[in-house]
Amino acid sequence: MAESYQSEITNFLNDLKQQRPGLEARQRAGRALLWDKPLDPELQDGFRQARVPQKPYVYQTE
Repeated sequence: MAESYQSEITNFLNDLKQQRPGLEARQRAGRALLWDKPLDPELQDGFRQARVPQKPYVYQTE
């Protein structure tokens, strides 16, 4: 593949970023609202301890 080749999707994204310069910053801010949260180690440890082991075949009745 030639080094100068760019797909249609890459061209579209590059054009979109040029038309809307603040797009990436808004995307990062939106991600930070939902995903980039600090984790509480004690809470995570409690979640790990409370896990119930899954049976090999989950739909089998007792």
